[in-house]
Amino acid sequence: MSDSAARDRDAAETESALSHPPVAPDASAAYGSHPDQLIDFYAPRDGRTGAPVVVVLHGGAWRAPYDRQHVSPFADFLARRGFAVASVEYRRGGGIPQQRGSGPVAGRWPETFDDVAAAMDALPALLARELPAADARRIVVTGHSAGGQLALWAAARHVLPEGSPWRLPAPPQLRGVVALAPIADFATAVELDVCSGAVGQLLGGEADFAQRAAHADPAVLLPTGIATTVVQGTTDIDVPQAVAEAFVDAAAKAGETVGLTLLPDVGHYPLFDPAADACAVVAEELAQLAW
Repeated sequence: MSDSAARDRDAAETESALSHPPVAPDASAAYGSHPDQLIDFYAPRDGRTGAPVVVVLHGGAWRAPYDRQHVSPFADFLARRGFAVASVEYRRGGGIPQQRGSGPVAGRWPETFDDVAAAMDALPALLARELPAADARRIVVTGHSAGGQLALWAAARHVLPEGSPWRLPAPPQLRGVVALAPIADFATAVELDVCSGAVGQLLGGEADFAQRAAHADPAVLLPTGIATTVVQGTTDIDVPQAVAEAFVDAAAKAGETVGLTLLPDVGHYPLFDPAADACAVVAEELAQLAW
């Protein structure tokens, strides 16, 4: 496929994924005092009790213009598949003096990670209050693109470096992670200039890159001991297949097997597009871990 054809296909897939109107949650709850520290909850549409929980961490290169609204149709899709869903908002890039750039800045250090850690820590109590019929003992985390990195990171907090403010003393109580085209290997993502330098912006530039990457790069936070699957489109030009493969290889070198589901002729956005066949594959991957 030519570069122009690939770009045209990516544009069409993007338009489809973002064409669905936002779906209002059944409930929302704050896990902190900042306006972005919110979780939206979607109850299983069939009214079942004991449903497993899918935590959704949205993508958008950790940049402020992209929030959880664009994955609300995906959250609703999962709720219609019988899951209870918790869609997490978190602080993203903005006008931060130490992270200036020519465009929208990717991420806030350390606030992006503060928020994901706080949301995951608050989740059991919030579920008990907002979705008491859900089974909080069966939680699977998923995320797309930058959200895929955050999903992998949320499952790796027990292997963070000693002294990390986000480190857990034991593995989190998760059934697993399904990462969707995740920015999962920072070295490869930087080499390929994924999302126009987003990883470097997230970590604050060259001066802080190595030290901060040790606390944030999923490819070095291994092994986790938590079941992990990566779903990746083979024609993804936004976060190419090479990034996922580098993470899977890093896991293997660490003695851990990570599942890799490759979807032929699928790009970046169909993975969370309810109108795409790829989205049904994602739901099946979640179900395999959740039930």
